[in-house]
Amino acid sequence: MNSSLTISPDFLLVALSDLPDLRVVLFCILLLLYLLTLTGNTIIIVASQLDERLHKPMYFFLGNLAFLDICYTSTTMPKLLQILLAKTKSITFIGCVTQLFFFLAFVGTEHVLLLVMSYDRFVAVCLPLRYTVLMKQSVCSSLAFVSWFIGLVNSTVHTTFTFRLKFCGVRKINYFFCDIPPLLSLACDDTSVNEHLLLAIGVFIGWAPFLSILISYIYIIVTIMKIRSEEGRQKAFSTCVSHLTVVILYYGSAVFNYVRPVSSYSLGKDQLISVLYSMVIPMLNPVIYTLKNQEVKDSINRQFTLRMKL
Repeated sequence: MNSSLTISPDFLLVALSDLPDLRVVLFCILLLLYLLTLTGNTIIIVASQLDERLHKPMYFFLGNLAFLDICYTSTTMPKLLQILLAKTKSITFIGCVTQLFFFLAFVGTEHVLLLVMSYDRFVAVCLPLRYTVLMKQSVCSSLAFVSWFIGLVNSTVHTTFTFRLKFCGVRKINYFFCDIPPLLSLACDDTSVNEHLLLAIGVFIGWAPFLSILISYIYIIVTIMKIRSEEGRQKAFSTCVSHLTVVILYYGSAVFNYVRPVSSYSLGKDQLISVLYSMVIPMLNPVIYTLKNQEVKDSINRQFTLRMKL
């Protein structure tokens, strides 16, 4: 093998190297974002587990979503904070493989889980009399398992095909974590197969679920508008608006980043989008769901009051 292709087995994450004066400021901001993400999503998980009133399919999936947000934020944020604090930009080959695998696994799982959550809302609003049958615990567990399984398959395929490539010269990744588009830009080999995989799998777990969710919400909105009670309409809307908001933010940013040709990749713009779906949205999810959901707010208040009395 040509030695020029294997100068170093490590990769260099150099996305923030042109901002040395802002290193401390960025570290503080990102650490705050990370802590808020961990805290907010942990509160959602604890509330959904401890409060029996939240032992419903909707909150079972919400707990899974919160766990996913913690997981995939934790695949990128600690390394980024280390880079900012210690000025060590390198990540080992194995570290890069591991980071990409788990990031894609969690992101892929979340794509499918958001579709499952929309199905739950569709059944609750459009087929309320059959809800307890269609969304019983065994069905919910199976749907969650399928979400995780598809996420792991997606990750395995992309990670395998990405790291079969040879990477040229000094492996500088102009990004803040190991992701597919910046890795493909370093490859010496033909990446057309990888690009086709990105588009094909992206349609399967990106565009297809997104369009399915939009169609389901058309039916949901039509059904809600037929409810005669104003209070009933508001309650139905409140349980759906949160999920639809997260769907638009998450799918919009993720689909933009992956379901398009790598040749259209733009460093500055794509990093901004990646920050949105990998850092900001996981932090916002607990806020969005609690602000729009009275049951979750009441549960958190009850748990907080109970702990204060102990």
